[in-house]
Amino acid sequence: MNTHTLQLQTAIAPFRQQITDHGLYRHLNNVQAIQAFTETHVFAVWDFMSLLKGLQQHLTCTKLPWVPVGSADTRYLINEIVIGEESDIDMHGKRCSHFEMYLTAMNELGANTSTIGRLLTYIQNGTAVTEALQQLALPAAVQNFVNYTFNVAAMQPVHVQAAVFTFGREDLIPDMFYAIVKDLNEQLKGKLNGFDYYLQRHIEVDGDHHSHLAIQMVEELCGNDVKKWEEATIAVSKALQHRKLLWDCVEERVIKMAAL
Repeated sequence: MNTHTLQLQTAIAPFRQQITDHGLYRHLNNVQAIQAFTETHVFAVWDFMSLLKGLQQHLTCTKLPWVPVGSADTRYLINEIVIGEESDIDMHGKRCSHFEMYLTAMNELGANTSTIGRLLTYIQNGTAVTEALQQLALPAAVQNFVNYTFNVAAMQPVHVQAAVFTFGREDLIPDMFYAIVKDLNEQLKGKLNGFDYYLQRHIEVDGDHHSHLAIQMVEELCGNDVKKWEEATIAVSKALQHRKLLWDCVEERVIKMAAL
């Protein structure tokens, strides 16, 4: 890990800690709370896949006729991550994207998947993401989170996209989900197998393999360009702030549910 990476990680550490230490986790101690969590978080799972595929489009050739694009190293790094995220192994040994795995887990625990399903239908019918989110009347924190992701994917240079993907999403996931997983089996053993598998799979894959590949990708794209690293740091900080607001939104919903 190079000096620029360490400097970025130091700069974003306060924002990251707000998420990994968030008060939301202590409320995720029953099925109803987990349901509420997944019904909001699923939008972040979906737009993560979109950010991933956007990076693949920038860093590899996805058009005909094929021509070599960019560095073979970054092509390898992003393609390796895509394989794992888009066609991993589910708990039954079948190929499955992490998003589809998440939906299966939601259905198993009785969470409502109709809203995310309607979003996908809107998108498939050609509705713009921002408009689709508005039509669904989603909480502002959800809309702002997803809109920021797509703004980064559509408007920001590829090194910024890669940094947000890595330090705002991919590298964050293992620590973030461990806070949920660590007591889940003891508290709700046998009731949330699919969700537990999804979380454990992220800790295993993202913590051990994907995060290292993603960091290498950012280092390859930013090189020793100080301006690129500064742009990356600013964008990642904003991404983490949006995540914190998303968690605030879920925590408020869960607390209200518990008071009923």
